[in-house]
Formats: sequence, C-alpha cells, structure tokens
Amino acid sequence: MDLYVHPPRTSTGADARLVDSLAALSRALVGITARTLADLDVDVTLNQLRTIVVLASRGPLRTVDLAAALHVHPSTVTRTCDRLTRRGLVVRHQGATDRRVTWLALTESGKDLVGEVMRRRAAHIRDLLRRPDAGPHGTDLTGTDGRRTGADGGLAGTRGSAGALAEVAVSADALAEFIDGLVVASGEPTERLWWQRWERCAEPPPGVVT
Repeated sequence: MDLYVHPPRTSTGADARLVDSLAALSRALVGITARTLADLDVDVTLNQLRTIVVLASRGPLRTVDLAAALHVHPSTVTRTCDRLTRRGLVVRHQGATDRRVTWLALTESGKDLVGEVMRRRAAHIRDLLRRPDAGPHGTDLTGTDGRRTGADGGLAGTRGSAGALAEVAVSADALAEFIDGLVVASGEPTERLWWQRWERCAEPPPGVVT
C-alpha cells in the first residue's frame, strides 16, 4: 500500500490564483481558530468546536441529522457529544412521545463558549485586516491605517485621500458580497444569520422531555 499522499495539483485556468488564495486563506482561518481556543484555554478540540458551531446555527438536531451536517458517521457524533455532554456544553433531550428519538442541543454554557470563540476570532480577523500589508498593494482594508495618519488626526498621503478610501470601501464591500456568496453556496449561514440563530440555539425543541 502506498502511504504517500500526493500533493494536490496547482489550480489551472482563469480561477487558478483565486482558488489557491482561498485555499491558503482557509488554512489561515483554521490557525486563527486554533489560537482562539488556546487563548481561552478550554479543553475543546477543533472537531468538537465544529460540532458546537453547527448546533449553534442549526440545532437542536437529532443525532443522525447532526451527523449528516458534519458529514460523519452517527457513531462519531455520539462519541463527540458524549464528551461535550460531560463538559456541560451539550444536552440531550428525549422525545415526549418516542423516547428513542434524541435531540442534541447546546446548553447555556455551550452557547456562551461558542459565542466567545466567534467574537474573539472576529477580533483576530479584524486585527489582520488592519495590518498595513494586508490589503492590495499594502492598502488597509478598514481604511484606518495608523501609519498614514497625520499629526492633526487626518489621513496623510495619496493613499489616505478620500478617493482612495472610497475605492477601498467599494472593494471591501464587493469582497464581502463575494465571500457571502461562497458561504451560502457551501451550505453555511452568513455571519449575520449565524448570530441570529445563535440567540435561540439553547432553547429545547418542541415536544421533548426537559
């Protein structure tokens, strides 16, 4: 058996650079998420966090439905949620009419944890966007690059002009719309929708024993 994993071929065609850049960005975001968990010093793995994130946006869910959402076997979900239940992050609800049906939902502690992870991760991403070398040609995508601020508090230099900032704003809005489109196409909720669902993710589903 050949255990060597061949590296993927570099993308070709008109979208080659975009595909490669998005693949690299996904690795960077995984790293940011891992650092966020380390900052919080919680005993939760990335796989367990993924389960919590899905329950926050789609839960409560039956075990089989959560497994389908995570693209894993139901037994994997059972083991993962056993650990999360012991840590007080996930709770199981039994159906009132059929006790064989089990619903998985976040506890208030689980809701609070995933909310804090998401807020801190967003802060890390915001800091990354403010780096002077983050935007195209070194343009600060937030339009607030401190290196180009004059003594009077105004933006200095040609890149700090109103025209340049307007161009950056348009580019940022277009990029945000493009990324939201990719998120929806992948079956994930946008950030705004995720937070709306997060608000009520710890509520038990109707028709269960609480």
